[in-house]
Amino acid sequence: MRRGITATALVAALALAATACGSDDKSDGSSKSSGELSGTVTWWDTSTVGSEDKVFKKIAEDFEKQHPKVDVKYVNVPFGEAQNKFKNAAQSGSGAPDVIRSEVAWTPEFADLGYLAPLDGTPALQKADDFLKQAAASTKYNGKTYAVPQVIDSMGIFYNKKIFKEAGVEVPTTVDQLKTVSEKIKEKTGKTGLYLRGDDAYWFLSFLYGEGGDLVDASTKSVTVDNPEGVKAMKVVKDLVDSGAAKTDATDGWENMQSSFKDGKVAMIINGPWAVADTYAGKEFKDKANLGVAPVPAGSAAQGAPQGGHNLAVYAGSKNLDASYAFVDYMTSTKTQAQVTKELNLLPTRTSAYSEEAVVDNEIVGFFKPVVETAVERPWIPETGSLFAPLVTEYTKVLTGQTTPEKAAKATGDSYRKLLKGWK
Repeated sequence: MRRGITATALVAALALAATACGSDDKSDGSSKSSGELSGTVTWWDTSTVGSEDKVFKKIAEDFEKQHPKVDVKYVNVPFGEAQNKFKNAAQSGSGAPDVIRSEVAWTPEFADLGYLAPLDGTPALQKADDFLKQAAASTKYNGKTYAVPQVIDSMGIFYNKKIFKEAGVEVPTTVDQLKTVSEKIKEKTGKTGLYLRGDDAYWFLSFLYGEGGDLVDASTKSVTVDNPEGVKAMKVVKDLVDSGAAKTDATDGWENMQSSFKDGKVAMIINGPWAVADTYAGKEFKDKANLGVAPVPAGSAAQGAPQGGHNLAVYAGSKNLDASYAFVDYMTSTKTQAQVTKELNLLPTRTSAYSEEAVVDNEIVGFFKPVVETAVERPWIPETGSLFAPLVTEYTKVLTGQTTPEKAAKATGDSYRKLLKGWK
């Protein structure tokens, strides 16, 4: 939802007044405006604590070594809190960071509110044509660029090869096979086939796409989540849980899912490249070769997974735009992206990074790159990030038996039409 025009215009004016600086054509993270960079850059990182955060914090420290007069104040903000926390800070004009790691769906919303500095023509956006087309799409709003793509991702099935071998099963390629494989795993090993995260509707999207559905159709300004395809997708996930093929949860989904998989209590989970580092920390995957990755099973109509990822955006009211631009450039440079891939198995957003040795030789990238290329893009509208709150409420209620798929789809659609004024 939009704020009043006065507040939006005020923040946008701050951005316009502060962004009058030039750029060079380097993409090694060393660009800067005239004069030596100095001062503080506060960065809100939303990466996973205990694995990703350590790597990103070290890279930020490496930037400081190249710019000794710049102090990067690293703050890890829990992903689930960051969106609203940033909006509240930006709206009040107090406490917002200079740079935020923005989930792709947040970027158009923040831009629409006037909270982000336009980056076209600034040192933050170097060699824009080098970015993957699908990664760059989420950074643009109303003809301007408001962020720089940091990582891109999608989802697949993670599976325990030892359990699959013990049960004598192959990786399922359809939802029907998923049920059959899970039954055999239970019969042969006593373990559950799939842990389906029940407290985050992002994990529902692959099933929705698999039945030929989507949340909305932005081209026609139509809500589609409550179409027959959406109802069928709700029935599919409910059946997986009711049949015993999958177990689920209503809270603490990430921890429950990851611990169950890492401890060998379940054979499969749906996850993305961001979870690889944490998964390898589990006792079942001390031998990394035991982790298998495959496409999410297809539904009755299609096979598809959502496009995700993160961008780096600069706050329009930053007091240190020059250093912030240079920091974003450094964090998204080819060299830095290759380092992130090597240490965290995350996919780069720069085409040039895929020629780097650390990326070429990475098996996880080798799997997820074609998945990302065919992933389903979400609509890059300001309200995209707000579509998940009403959906997760109904999705969780379906999985836990508190409502029916039909009622859940209708309730979600009704909520969307209240959010998206004038949509069908």
